[in-house]
Amino acid sequence: MEVLAARQLTAVVQPVIHLKTQEILGYEGLVRGPEGSSLYHPAQLFAAADAQGLRAETELLAQELVVENFVTRRLPGKLFLNVSPATLAEHDGRGYLLLMQLRRLRVPAGRVIIELTENQPTTNFCLMRTAMAHFRSLGFEVAIDDLGEGFSSLRLWSELHPEFVKLDMHFTQGIAHDSLKFQFVKAIQQIADSCGTKVIAEGIEQAADLLVLRDLGIPLGQGYLIARPSAEARAISQEARQALGGSRIVVYPELGHTLVRSATARKLLLDIEPVAPDTANEELFVRFDANSELTSLPVVSDGRPLGLVNRAELIDGFARPYRRELYGRRACTMFMDDAPLVVDINLSLQQISALLSEADGRHLANGFIVTEQGKYAGMATGRDLIREITQMQIMAARYANPLTLLPGNVPIAEHLARLLDSGASFCACHCDLDNFKPYNDVYGYHQGDHVIRLTGQLLAGVCDPEHDFVGHIGGDDFIIVFQSPDWHARCGRVLRDFEIAIDGMLTDEERAVGGYSSEDRRGEPAYFPFPTLSIGAVVVDATTNASHMDVSSAAADAKRQAKRAAGNSLFVERRRIFRHPAGSPLEV
Repeated sequence: MEVLAARQLTAVVQPVIHLKTQEILGYEGLVRGPEGSSLYHPAQLFAAADAQGLRAETELLAQELVVENFVTRRLPGKLFLNVSPATLAEHDGRGYLLLMQLRRLRVPAGRVIIELTENQPTTNFCLMRTAMAHFRSLGFEVAIDDLGEGFSSLRLWSELHPEFVKLDMHFTQGIAHDSLKFQFVKAIQQIADSCGTKVIAEGIEQAADLLVLRDLGIPLGQGYLIARPSAEARAISQEARQALGGSRIVVYPELGHTLVRSATARKLLLDIEPVAPDTANEELFVRFDANSELTSLPVVSDGRPLGLVNRAELIDGFARPYRRELYGRRACTMFMDDAPLVVDINLSLQQISALLSEADGRHLANGFIVTEQGKYAGMATGRDLIREITQMQIMAARYANPLTLLPGNVPIAEHLARLLDSGASFCACHCDLDNFKPYNDVYGYHQGDHVIRLTGQLLAGVCDPEHDFVGHIGGDDFIIVFQSPDWHARCGRVLRDFEIAIDGMLTDEERAVGGYSSEDRRGEPAYFPFPTLSIGAVVVDATTNASHMDVSSAAADAKRQAKRAAGNSLFVERRRIFRHPAGSPLEV
């Protein structure tokens, strides 16, 4: 390749920074091909090298140029040097050449982190362990690139125990608004903590994602938002500094009902060996007799499901005199249900539940067939479906109120605890509907639910979604945790919005009367105004040593003060809150 002969590669670096301190840990060394050519980007460059059988030569030249650039520009910190597993594990001297380059340029091993790339799959893990043990004995550290992209990177983590793992950009980009990515990265960070590995989040391009990663505890980051690759890249961007320099924490994406939506038929899959359509009934009887849990057997031909044979149907058919002798050798299709419920393996459990509710009741008892790309993959039972949906709904209800889908008590407590632990200042507002129970009794639960959902929407509408948190405590009680400095104005706006919304729901007659008759808590006739909104606000500064329970209790007390005023009202408790020895708030 002419590019190699003329050494037409350019070395660039991209900083890896500490997300808490903004300090640069080191630089990843990268290369670019001839500018303006089709080989400029590394993916195209190495693809062309592979096509010509020059992968090793291209990689060695890239490493040499990266190290020379690092030394010539006297860059501080560590150098993340991209190395393919083949370079280290093969017995062709390439690993020795890499060491010679580093020694020639007088780069201490302690400043080099060997970053194993996923360009070529790793298969010989035993050889890799031996090779990395040798490099570690010389003082090098190890990083694994693109964690989560494939199985081999997870296997390498387990086999090599690297000092660093680089999280694939698929999981970092959009994490601020994707609860499943959030849960994945959270789990990776927990695993890393347990084994002493530092996680580096790659591909960070948005400030919202950067802050979620920082608050989640990911220690290190890299990406275009922080700094684009260049010859030396000694400073991080002003946008990244502004984002990381703030004292506010971000609102995590909520898991909520994603738990239910994300589960598919794969979760229910039972590996039940199917039978061919010409299988004798006697063979099916023997299988049913040997396994009392087996309710149905799938009939499959060339991978295509044809039907189900139900246990009860077959045994009842054999129960009559001489039937077993008559039908035992006959093909099982005589007892087969040729219209079973068949679902794709990627169909959600909610969708399957809807299909079962609309279909014949036999499918719930018989179970259903699961296919993948049209081929038989396994069986699933209605019992397992009901159990899984029930468990997920219980779990989801802990995280999100089923009526409003706003975060429930668990994430409310977690968010308050995060704010207090971080030392951030905030305002907690307990919001409660006045005169709601009699309104619900008179106008019905449907209208009552509408008012509660409307209230949740109005509260969420005045919040900054990245920094203000709104949750549904239960019933007609909500909480807003403001980090927005103009929280007082936002409270005023939601009170006005609520008043306008309720007024828009009334008829002219109801508006003229201004209320309605019902029974009070003692069962006696009483006159009630239409629902209003009371907000009790507690300002919490960075010096408090209160717990989330103390803050919640103080906000509830402030709400009771607000309810003493007629109409839509706001009461602000400005006295500082400290933890009481008994756990209750002590205001001074």
